[in-house]
Amino acid sequence: MIYGYIRVSTDKQTVENQRFELERFCSSNGLQIDRWIEETVSGTIPWGRRALGRCLRRARTGDLLLCAELSRLGRSLLMILDVLNYCLGHGIRVWTVKDGYRLGDDIVSKVIAFAFGLSAEIERSLISQRTREALARRRAAGLPLGRPRGCTPTPKCARFERAIRRHLALGHSRSHICRCLRIDPSTLRRYLKAGNGPSSLPPPDAPSRPATESTPS
Repeated sequence: MIYGYIRVSTDKQTVENQRFELERFCSSNGLQIDRWIEETVSGTIPWGRRALGRCLRRARTGDLLLCAELSRLGRSLLMILDVLNYCLGHGIRVWTVKDGYRLGDDIVSKVIAFAFGLSAEIERSLISQRTREALARRRAAGLPLGRPRGCTPTPKCARFERAIRRHLALGHSRSHICRCLRIDPSTLRRYLKAGNGPSSLPPPDAPSRPATESTPS
């Protein structure tokens, strides 16, 4: 049986790119994936607690685990090696599309797997080190860290853009909008300050007025 394994770290990422790579690889090599395993989870979560673990426990000797790259299996060197050790110990082959690895139960595969995992771990360590050094330089120079507050619309307010504009057009106060949409007042204030509201905004505690007003006779 051939298992196609896809993992993304956050729900903002998409599985479509990895699925496309696996399907194209299978088409070129005359293979067909029997079961797809897709999950949105951090690679730091132990693989045994993920869908990957359930998949490997079902797999049998001779089965093939196909993934885009070895880094999809785990975030650290030890985790990747642990997954590969389990697979090789149970006769489960591991193939990767982008890396081009064909790992089976032989010494060459184990050496390649170790070398790849080690290089990936070193690269992550170097990136982390460069990030820490850059932050230290900004602190030493007295520069602020991170994105300036309010420079871009907050994601939550962006989702409610139409509703916010409708409330504002009806003359509802900011506090009323926050209660209706369950938005923190400071979040809404930054959103409007970024230029996402009309030119004339109601004050924070302005009373709400109804959408329609009766005309006195």
